[in-house]
Order: sequence, then structure tokens, then C-alpha cells
Amino acid sequence: MKKRLFRSFSENVRTFTVRCSSERRRTLSGSSNPLSQVATEKLFFVEIAERRNRTLAKDGRAGWERGAARRLAEPRGGPRGEHGADSARRHHIVSDSRHVRVVRGFKVRCPIAFRSIVAVAARSGVTSKKGNNMVDAAVLDKLESGFAKLAESDSKSLLKKYLTKEVFDQLKTRKTSFGSTLLDVIQSGLENHDSGVGIYAPDAEAYTVFAELFDPIIDDYHGGFKKSDKHPPKDFGDVDSFGNLDPTGEYIVSTRVRCGRSLDGYPFNPCLTEAQYKEMEEKVSSTLSGLAGELKGTFYPLTGMSKEVQQKLIDDHFLFKEGDRFLQAANACRFWPTGRGIFHNDDKTFLVWCNEEDHLRIISMQMGGDLGQVYRRLVTAVNEIEKRVPFSHNDRFGFLTFCPTNLGTTVRASVHIKVPKLAANKAKLEEVAAKYNLQVRGTRGEHTEAEGGIYDISNKRRLGLTEYQAVKEMNDGIAELIKIEASL
Repeated sequence: MKKRLFRSFSENVRTFTVRCSSERRRTLSGSSNPLSQVATEKLFFVEIAERRNRTLAKDGRAGWERGAARRLAEPRGGPRGEHGADSARRHHIVSDSRHVRVVRGFKVRCPIAFRSIVAVAARSGVTSKKGNNMVDAAVLDKLESGFAKLAESDSKSLLKKYLTKEVFDQLKTRKTSFGSTLLDVIQSGLENHDSGVGIYAPDAEAYTVFAELFDPIIDDYHGGFKKSDKHPPKDFGDVDSFGNLDPTGEYIVSTRVRCGRSLDGYPFNPCLTEAQYKEMEEKVSSTLSGLAGELKGTFYPLTGMSKEVQQKLIDDHFLFKEGDRFLQAANACRFWPTGRGIFHNDDKTFLVWCNEEDHLRIISMQMGGDLGQVYRRLVTAVNEIEKRVPFSHNDRFGFLTFCPTNLGTTVRASVHIKVPKLAANKAKLEEVAAKYNLQVRGTRGEHTEAEGGIYDISNKRRLGLTEYQAVKEMNDGIAELIKIEASL
């Protein structure tokens, strides 16, 4: 019975080693998450390496097993910071009252100390999941080959800029507790050398496990967000402070503000199971069906969608397709179209995409340049949805998303705008865009061309500033572009 207990335990908790001597303790492989998060994720495996001390020598193995079984049933350890009971938890370091320390794995000073870890696993309903933390040889071969080709290419991506040989060698053998490797992070950039960024986070943990790559890319893209920086709390500001950027309708074709959200308790698309996709679709559908007023509308699942409904959504430019080659390479389109769906209100000014790139894309839009009205609608919608569904949030990065470019506020405020004179002077257009942290895209978004001289221009920064500040940058930048266009 006792042997079965410990065999079952050893199949349930991620690798760590118990050592008797504090002088010879060592760190072994394990998750970079705090213990509580690892336990919740139900991905544990134990490999207990016993070292007999005087107690073991005196009582024998049977006595040690009896005592450990008793301690498992009666946990007494309590989580503390790395420097004791009153210290803060930093760098994913946790101690318990029997000197258990967790640092990207587990350091255990005493053979009886693991009892609290066992208890946490048991209370969290840990299920058995055998495996190891080694990266497959085939994955390593693909990484080496892809890295060599990227290094020889003329790619301008942030991936190539920051994935040095030193960083590559440092990260290539790491895994998250979901099993995500460096290949899952960079595969899109390896296959598409024309990527602007080139990386995605297959799960929330990847931002920590592969921090040596994510941190400098995030810093570069978001305009100086350092490792010591923290994203400010959510702040939509005065929603009535924005107005109509183009009252005459001469320049702005349409205005749109959107944000992305990840549902708390679920990994990102590459790690979602088919059952999780279905569960999330049901949760999102029931949540949105409870919206009222101008947000009231209908949810359309992509699975089993009739041709009539499909054509209607295509005509309205609402229907999203299976991901482009960049998302395909990042494994964001598994089990398509299972779990995907579209919601829009009766006025067709409010839209939600379920499990396109992120779990949720919440969109407010309308023709013309009334940014104020569009922004107010989005803020109302986000607040209403958040009352019903908790979102994934991180103290440092704000709201977590699949793509690191959307971290923080996740807000993208954009207009489709006609600026033919500025378009003829591309250098001037780029100069103004850079001054106000704007991103200039083609008419149909990233990696497309401007059709009829119409550009998609939006705020670029989303991290390290509030929602209000992000929209304000776009507001001020577009106002300046219109002023310059009118003067030419």
C-alpha cells in the first residue's frame, strides 16, 4: 500500500531531488512557475533521490515511509518568501517551514521537507502525467537548422536581432510545464523571414522561461519597457475627452478600437485541447448573450455555419479566416474551426472574435472619424464582459496575449485614412508616424498593400502606458497627419 502511495506520488509531481545535506543541495529541472501555479496546472512528476541520514539509518526505509505518509496526510508547511516568513516572493522563489525552496525547479534541504509539496499537489487534484523535461532530438535539429538559415538571411525581424548564438544555446533545451520549447516560440519567425517580430508565446509561462529572448524584443517593440518596469493598472481615463477627428469626412473612412483578452485558467491557442476550445466557445457564447442595450446581438459558431450566414458575415467584413502563414507556423490554428465563433450587435458596430488569434478580440467600430463614440462603446463592452468572465492578467505585463506586441493594454486604436499627398512622400509619412508612435499598415492590415491610397494607421505602443494614453497617442498622431495632408 505504502509503496503504491509513493509510486503514485512520484508520477504526479514535476522533477525534484530530496537531499539531506544543506551543503550539498542542488537545483534540478522543473517549472519556472511558483509551486502553487505548477500544482494548479497539474503537470507534476517526482524523482525522489533518497540520501540516508541518521534518522533513515536508525528507522530504516519502512519507518521513513510511514513517517512521510503521515506527514502527507497532515501537512504543516506554510509558504513563505525566499528570505523567510515576512519576505516577499520574488523571482518565483517560495520556501516552506521545512526549508523547501523552489527556484526554476526545487531545492530541498531535508528529506522530510517535501511533505508540504505533496500536500499542495494532493489538494490541487493533481493527475498523473509521466514525462521528462528533455527537448527531443528532432526539435533540437530543427532549431539548429532554422537558426542557421535565419542567421544567413537578410531578415529584419526582431527575432534575428536578439536571438544571438549565446541566447540560442541558452534557451534551446528549455521547456515550459506545458511542454512548449524554443521552437514553439520562434517557429513562425524561422519559417517567415519577412516577419516584423517573429515570436509568439505558446503559453503564459513562456514569457518567463524564455525571458532572455522575450524581454529585449518587448523592450524594443514597446519603446523602452525594461526588465524592471511594470505595466500600470487598467485606466480608460475620461471616455468623453475624445471627439470626431474628421467632422467633414474628407480623410477618415472608418474608425476602430479593439483589445485582446485571454481567459483566466486556459493556455494560449497552441496548447489548447479540442475539449478546451469547445468549453471556451460555450462560455463566451453564454457570456455575450447576456449583453444588453447597444451591445445586444447574436453569436455565430464557425462550426456548422450555413452558407447563407457565412456569406452575410463575409459581406459585412466580419468573418475571420483560418490564420495566415505567420499564425499557421505558430500552431495557432489547431482543430479549426472548432471553438471559433463571431458575435456582433444588431447595429454591427460591436464585434467579438472567439479564438481567432487570442481567446477574445473585442472590437468597436463604425464609419467616419468619431473616435469618442467608438472608444466609449469599447470601454462599456470590456467592463461588462469582465464582470462575467475573468481575464488573464500579469502584474508586470498587464493583460497577457499570444503575441508580445499586444501585451499590456492590448488596445489597438486605428483608422482607415486617405492621405494621398503624404503617401506620395513616404518619408514624411513615416516621420510623423514615428513621432507619435504610430504604425502604418496596408488597407487590410499587416503584410498587405494600401488599396486606393487608403492606409490602416494605429497606435504602436500598448505596454507601459494606460489604455487612455495609448488611444491618445493615436488621436494626436492622426490629427497631425490630417493637418499636414491638408496643408500640402
